[in-house]
Amino acid sequence: MKKYTFTEKKDTRSGFGAGLLEAGKKNPEVVALCADLVGSLKMEAFIKEFPERFFQIGIAEANMMGIAAGMTIGGKVPFTGTFANFSTGRVYDQIRQSIAYSDKNVKICASHAGLTLGEDGATHQILEDIGMMKMLPGMTVINPCDYNQTKAATMAIAEHHGPVYLRFGRPVVPIFTDPDQKFEIGKAWMVNEGADVSIFATGHLVWEAIQAGEQLAELGIDAEIINIHTIKPLDAEAVLKSVAKTGCVVTAEEHNRLGGLGDSIAQLLAQNNPTPQEFVAVNDSFGESGKPAELMTKYGLDAEHIVKAVQKVIARKKNA
Repeated sequence: MKKYTFTEKKDTRSGFGAGLLEAGKKNPEVVALCADLVGSLKMEAFIKEFPERFFQIGIAEANMMGIAAGMTIGGKVPFTGTFANFSTGRVYDQIRQSIAYSDKNVKICASHAGLTLGEDGATHQILEDIGMMKMLPGMTVINPCDYNQTKAATMAIAEHHGPVYLRFGRPVVPIFTDPDQKFEIGKAWMVNEGADVSIFATGHLVWEAIQAGEQLAELGIDAEIINIHTIKPLDAEAVLKSVAKTGCVVTAEEHNRLGGLGDSIAQLLAQNNPTPQEFVAVNDSFGESGKPAELMTKYGLDAEHIVKAVQKVIARKKNA
Protein backbone atom coordinates (compact mmCIF):
# COMPACT_ATOMS: atom_id res chain seq x y z
CA MET A 1 0.00 0.00 0.00
CA LYS A 2 1.42 3.37 -1.05
CA LYS A 3 1.96 5.62 1.94
CA TYR A 4 0.18 8.97 2.08
CA THR A 5 0.99 11.45 4.82
CA PHE A 6 -0.10 14.98 5.61
CA THR A 7 1.31 17.89 7.57
CA GLU A 8 -1.75 20.11 7.53
CA LYS A 9 -5.53 19.94 7.64
CA LYS A 10 -7.76 22.47 5.97
CA ASP A 11 -11.37 22.75 4.85
CA THR A 12 -12.12 22.18 1.17
CA ARG A 13 -14.23 25.36 1.05
CA SER A 14 -10.99 27.30 1.60
CA GLY A 15 -9.60 25.52 -1.45
CA PHE A 16 -12.54 26.91 -3.39
CA GLY A 17 -11.83 30.43 -2.16
CA ALA A 18 -8.18 30.17 -3.18
CA GLY A 19 -9.07 28.69 -6.56
CA LEU A 20 -11.68 31.37 -7.24
CA LEU A 21 -9.10 34.09 -6.67
CA GLU A 22 -6.67 32.44 -9.09
CA ALA A 23 -9.40 31.90 -11.69
CA GLY A 24 -10.30 35.58 -11.39
CA LYS A 25 -6.71 36.64 -11.95
CA LYS A 26 -6.44 34.48 -15.06
CA ASN A 27 -9.79 35.32 -16.66
CA PRO A 28 -11.29 38.85 -16.38
CA GLU A 29 -14.72 37.44 -17.30
CA VAL A 30 -14.93 35.43 -14.07
CA VAL A 31 -17.47 36.96 -11.68
CA ALA A 32 -18.76 35.77 -8.32
CA LEU A 33 -22.25 35.84 -6.82
CA CYS A 34 -23.15 34.93 -3.25
CA ALA A 35 -26.37 34.43 -1.29
CA ASP A 36 -25.28 36.17 1.91
CA LEU A 37 -22.63 33.60 2.87
CA VAL A 38 -19.36 35.24 1.87
CA GLY A 39 -17.47 34.05 4.95
CA SER A 40 -18.75 30.50 4.71
CA LEU A 41 -17.77 30.31 1.03
CA LYS A 42 -14.34 31.91 1.64
CA MET A 43 -14.91 34.53 -1.06
CA GLU A 44 -13.22 37.41 0.80
CA ALA A 45 -9.95 37.31 -1.15
CA PHE A 46 -11.75 37.46 -4.50
CA ILE A 47 -13.91 40.38 -3.30
CA LYS A 48 -10.88 42.30 -2.05
CA GLU A 49 -9.06 41.83 -5.37
CA PHE A 50 -12.04 42.31 -7.68
CA PRO A 51 -14.78 44.25 -5.84
CA GLU A 52 -16.43 45.30 -9.12
CA ARG A 53 -16.78 41.63 -10.14
CA PHE A 54 -18.62 40.49 -7.02
CA PHE A 55 -22.39 40.60 -6.55
CA GLN A 56 -24.06 40.11 -3.18
CA ILE A 57 -27.52 38.79 -4.02
CA GLY A 58 -28.71 38.23 -0.45
CA ILE A 59 -30.89 35.37 0.74
CA ALA A 60 -32.45 34.93 -2.69
CA GLU A 61 -30.86 31.82 -4.14
CA ALA A 62 -33.34 31.34 -6.99
CA ASN A 63 -32.75 34.91 -8.10
CA MET A 64 -29.00 34.31 -7.93
CA MET A 65 -29.26 31.42 -10.39
CA GLY A 66 -31.33 33.49 -12.80
CA ILE A 67 -28.92 36.41 -12.64
CA ALA A 68 -25.95 34.07 -13.20
CA ALA A 69 -27.65 32.54 -16.25
CA GLY A 70 -28.24 36.00 -17.68
CA MET A 71 -24.65 37.06 -17.13
CA THR A 72 -23.39 34.27 -19.37
CA ILE A 73 -25.20 35.82 -22.33
CA GLY A 74 -22.79 38.74 -22.08
CA GLY A 75 -19.78 36.43 -21.92
CA LYS A 76 -19.28 36.38 -18.16
CA VAL A 77 -18.25 33.21 -16.30
CA PRO A 78 -20.33 33.36 -13.11
CA PHE A 79 -19.51 31.36 -9.98
CA THR A 80 -22.46 31.14 -7.58
CA GLY A 81 -21.84 30.39 -3.91
CA THR A 82 -24.03 29.13 -1.09
CA PHE A 83 -24.60 25.97 0.96
CA ALA A 84 -25.12 22.77 -1.04
CA ASN A 85 -28.69 22.41 0.19
CA PHE A 86 -29.55 25.90 -1.04
CA SER A 87 -27.48 25.46 -4.22
CA THR A 88 -29.56 22.50 -5.36
CA GLY A 89 -32.72 21.58 -3.44
CA ARG A 90 -33.95 25.14 -3.01
CA VAL A 91 -33.29 26.19 -6.62
CA TYR A 92 -33.59 23.04 -8.69
CA ASP A 93 -36.22 24.49 -11.00
CA GLN A 94 -34.10 27.55 -11.80
CA ILE A 95 -31.04 25.38 -12.45
CA ARG A 96 -32.99 23.03 -14.70
CA GLN A 97 -34.85 25.65 -16.68
CA SER A 98 -32.46 28.61 -16.81
CA ILE A 99 -29.04 26.94 -16.69
CA ALA A 100 -29.00 23.28 -17.73
CA TYR A 101 -31.73 23.37 -20.40
CA SER A 102 -30.01 26.18 -22.28
CA ASP A 103 -26.45 25.01 -21.50
CA LYS A 104 -25.46 28.19 -19.70
CA ASN A 105 -21.84 28.53 -18.59
CA VAL A 106 -22.63 28.80 -14.86
CA LYS A 107 -20.45 27.30 -12.14
CA ILE A 108 -22.67 26.24 -9.21
CA CYS A 109 -20.33 26.07 -6.23
CA ALA A 110 -21.72 24.39 -3.15
CA SER A 111 -20.19 24.34 0.31
CA HIS A 112 -21.26 22.51 3.49
CA ALA A 113 -22.31 19.38 1.58
CA GLY A 114 -23.22 16.05 3.15
CA LEU A 115 -23.34 15.03 6.81
CA THR A 116 -20.23 16.96 7.75
CA LEU A 117 -22.19 20.21 7.90
CA GLY A 118 -22.61 18.80 11.40
CA GLU A 119 -24.57 20.57 14.11
CA ASP A 120 -26.91 22.43 11.73
CA GLY A 121 -28.70 19.12 11.22
CA ALA A 122 -30.82 17.43 8.59
CA THR A 123 -32.54 20.55 7.29
CA HIS A 124 -29.19 21.97 6.17
CA GLN A 125 -27.34 18.74 5.36
CA ILE A 126 -28.05 17.44 1.86
CA LEU A 127 -27.38 13.87 0.80
CA GLU A 128 -29.26 13.92 -2.52
CA ASP A 129 -27.45 16.68 -4.38
CA ILE A 130 -25.11 14.57 -6.51
CA GLY A 131 -28.05 12.56 -7.78
CA MET A 132 -30.12 15.66 -8.48
CA MET A 133 -27.36 17.35 -10.42
CA LYS A 134 -25.98 14.41 -12.36
CA MET A 135 -29.43 13.69 -13.80
CA LEU A 136 -29.48 17.08 -15.53
CA PRO A 137 -28.37 16.70 -19.16
CA GLY A 138 -25.05 18.41 -19.82
CA MET A 139 -24.25 19.05 -16.15
CA THR A 140 -20.70 18.26 -15.02
CA VAL A 141 -20.51 17.11 -11.38
CA ILE A 142 -17.27 17.37 -9.38
CA ASN A 143 -16.57 16.36 -5.76
CA PRO A 144 -12.88 16.89 -4.85
CA CYS A 145 -11.14 15.31 -1.86
CA ASP A 146 -8.95 17.94 -0.16
CA TYR A 147 -7.91 21.61 -0.15
CA ASN A 148 -5.39 21.31 -2.99
CA GLN A 149 -7.69 19.35 -5.25
CA THR A 150 -10.60 21.71 -4.62
CA LYS A 151 -8.42 24.69 -5.51
CA ALA A 152 -7.27 22.98 -8.70
CA ALA A 153 -10.82 21.95 -9.61
CA THR A 154 -12.11 25.51 -9.14
CA MET A 155 -9.47 26.82 -11.53
CA ALA A 156 -10.20 24.06 -14.03
CA ILE A 157 -13.95 24.63 -14.23
CA ALA A 158 -13.35 28.30 -15.07
CA GLU A 159 -11.82 27.08 -18.33
CA HIS A 160 -14.54 24.50 -19.02
CA HIS A 161 -17.52 25.65 -21.07
CA GLY A 162 -20.88 24.48 -19.75
CA PRO A 163 -22.74 24.17 -16.45
CA VAL A 164 -20.80 22.66 -13.54
CA TYR A 165 -21.77 21.57 -10.04
CA LEU A 166 -18.75 21.78 -7.71
CA ARG A 167 -19.32 20.24 -4.28
CA PHE A 168 -17.10 20.78 -1.23
CA GLY A 169 -17.30 20.87 2.55
CA ARG A 170 -16.99 22.59 5.90
CA PRO A 171 -14.72 20.40 8.11
CA VAL A 172 -10.95 20.48 8.12
CA VAL A 173 -9.53 17.36 6.44
CA PRO A 174 -5.99 16.15 5.67
CA ILE A 175 -4.24 17.76 2.69
CA PHE A 176 -2.55 14.89 0.87
CA THR A 177 -2.65 15.73 -2.85
CA ASP A 178 -0.07 17.69 -4.84
CA PRO A 179 -0.36 21.48 -4.46
CA ASP A 180 0.69 21.93 -8.10
CA GLN A 181 -1.57 19.25 -9.56
CA LYS A 182 -3.29 19.67 -12.91
CA PHE A 183 -6.97 18.86 -12.46
CA GLU A 184 -8.45 16.95 -15.39
CA ILE A 185 -12.25 16.93 -15.49
CA GLY A 186 -13.52 13.40 -16.06
CA LYS A 187 -10.18 11.72 -15.38
CA ALA A 188 -9.98 9.52 -12.27
CA TRP A 189 -6.88 9.61 -10.07
CA MET A 190 -5.14 6.35 -9.18
CA VAL A 191 -4.39 6.57 -5.46
CA ASN A 192 -3.02 3.04 -5.02
CA GLU A 193 -2.72 0.13 -7.43
CA GLY A 194 -3.93 -3.22 -6.14
CA ALA A 195 -5.19 -6.61 -7.21
CA ASP A 196 -7.86 -7.86 -4.78
CA VAL A 197 -10.60 -5.21 -4.71
CA SER A 198 -11.39 -1.87 -6.36
CA ILE A 199 -12.33 0.94 -3.96
CA PHE A 200 -13.84 3.92 -5.76
CA ALA A 201 -14.10 6.87 -3.39
CA THR A 202 -15.06 10.52 -3.72
CA GLY A 203 -14.80 13.66 -1.60
CA HIS A 204 -14.05 13.22 2.10
CA LEU A 205 -14.20 9.44 1.73
CA VAL A 206 -10.96 9.33 -0.29
CA TRP A 207 -8.86 9.85 2.84
CA GLU A 208 -10.96 7.25 4.68
CA ALA A 209 -10.32 4.84 1.79
CA ILE A 210 -6.58 5.43 2.10
CA GLN A 211 -6.73 4.61 5.81
CA ALA A 212 -8.82 1.54 5.04
CA GLY A 213 -6.26 0.46 2.46
CA GLU A 214 -3.53 0.52 5.09
CA GLN A 215 -5.64 -1.62 7.43
CA LEU A 216 -6.48 -4.02 4.60
CA ALA A 217 -2.80 -4.38 3.72
CA GLU A 218 -2.15 -5.58 7.26
CA LEU A 219 -4.84 -8.22 6.66
CA GLY A 220 -3.16 -9.34 3.45
CA ILE A 221 -5.69 -7.64 1.14
CA ASP A 222 -4.26 -5.61 -1.74
CA ALA A 223 -6.73 -2.81 -2.43
CA GLU A 224 -6.78 -0.68 -5.55
CA ILE A 225 -7.99 2.80 -4.54
CA ILE A 226 -9.22 5.28 -7.13
CA ASN A 227 -10.36 8.84 -6.48
CA ILE A 228 -13.44 9.56 -8.58
CA HIS A 229 -13.46 13.34 -8.19
CA THR A 230 -15.62 13.75 -11.30
CA ILE A 231 -18.93 11.94 -10.87
CA LYS A 232 -20.10 13.08 -14.29
CA PRO A 233 -18.65 12.51 -16.79
CA LEU A 234 -17.55 9.27 -15.12
CA ASP A 235 -14.17 7.87 -16.13
CA ALA A 236 -15.63 4.62 -17.45
CA GLU A 237 -12.32 3.44 -18.86
CA ALA A 238 -10.56 3.66 -15.48
CA VAL A 239 -13.43 1.92 -13.66
CA LEU A 240 -13.72 -0.97 -16.11
CA LYS A 241 -9.95 -1.46 -16.31
CA SER A 242 -9.70 -1.69 -12.52
CA VAL A 243 -12.65 -4.04 -12.11
CA ALA A 244 -11.38 -6.35 -14.86
CA LYS A 245 -8.30 -6.84 -12.68
CA THR A 246 -9.85 -7.13 -9.20
CA GLY A 247 -13.28 -8.66 -9.83
CA CYS A 248 -15.10 -6.83 -6.99
CA VAL A 249 -15.98 -3.28 -6.02
CA VAL A 250 -16.61 -1.03 -3.02
CA THR A 251 -17.86 2.52 -3.57
CA ALA A 252 -17.53 5.13 -0.83
CA GLU A 253 -19.24 8.52 -0.68
CA GLU A 254 -20.72 11.07 1.74
CA HIS A 255 -24.11 10.89 0.03
CA ASN A 256 -27.28 8.82 -0.08
CA ARG A 257 -26.53 5.40 -1.54
CA LEU A 258 -29.38 6.10 -3.97
CA GLY A 259 -28.35 8.33 -6.84
CA GLY A 260 -24.70 8.93 -6.08
CA LEU A 261 -21.33 7.59 -7.20
CA GLY A 262 -22.22 4.01 -6.30
CA ASP A 263 -25.29 4.10 -8.53
CA SER A 264 -23.27 5.46 -11.45
CA ILE A 265 -20.67 2.72 -11.15
CA ALA A 266 -23.31 0.00 -10.67
CA GLN A 267 -25.04 1.10 -13.88
CA LEU A 268 -21.74 1.07 -15.78
CA LEU A 269 -20.89 -2.41 -14.50
CA ALA A 270 -24.38 -3.78 -15.21
CA GLN A 271 -23.98 -2.78 -18.84
CA ASN A 272 -20.39 -3.91 -19.30
CA ASN A 273 -19.11 -6.28 -16.62
CA PRO A 274 -21.56 -7.35 -13.85
CA THR A 275 -19.48 -7.43 -10.67
CA PRO A 276 -20.07 -7.91 -6.91
CA GLN A 277 -20.38 -4.45 -5.35
CA GLU A 278 -20.82 -3.06 -1.84
CA PHE A 279 -21.86 0.51 -1.02
CA VAL A 280 -20.42 2.69 1.74
CA ALA A 281 -22.94 5.54 1.86
CA VAL A 282 -25.88 6.83 3.88
CA ASN A 283 -28.57 4.18 3.72
CA ASP A 284 -31.58 6.12 2.40
CA SER A 285 -32.08 8.40 5.38
CA PHE A 286 -31.78 12.01 6.41
CA GLY A 287 -28.92 13.10 8.66
CA GLU A 288 -29.11 14.64 12.12
CA SER A 289 -27.36 17.20 14.29
CA GLY A 290 -23.98 16.18 15.66
CA LYS A 291 -20.23 16.60 15.39
CA PRO A 292 -19.04 15.77 11.86
CA ALA A 293 -16.65 12.96 12.83
CA GLU A 294 -19.28 11.32 15.05
CA LEU A 295 -21.88 11.50 12.28
CA MET A 296 -19.48 9.92 9.78
CA THR A 297 -18.98 7.00 12.17
CA LYS A 298 -22.67 6.63 13.05
CA TYR A 299 -23.73 6.58 9.40
CA GLY A 300 -20.97 4.18 8.40
CA LEU A 301 -18.80 6.57 6.40
CA ASP A 302 -15.34 5.81 7.79
CA ALA A 303 -12.34 3.57 7.23
CA GLU A 304 -13.69 0.84 9.51
CA HIS A 305 -16.85 0.47 7.45
CA ILE A 306 -14.88 0.48 4.21
CA VAL A 307 -12.79 -2.39 5.56
CA LYS A 308 -15.94 -4.34 6.46
CA ALA A 309 -17.43 -3.69 3.02
CA VAL A 310 -14.24 -4.93 1.36
CA GLN A 311 -14.23 -8.14 3.41
CA LYS A 312 -17.87 -8.72 2.51
CA VAL A 313 -17.44 -8.15 -1.21
CA ILE A 314 -14.33 -10.34 -1.41
CA ALA A 315 -16.28 -13.15 0.24
CA ARG A 316 -19.04 -12.66 -2.34
CA LYS A 317 -16.46 -12.80 -5.14
CA LYS A 318 -15.04 -16.06 -3.83
CA ASN A 319 -18.50 -17.60 -3.55
CA ALA A 320 -19.66 -16.45 -6.99
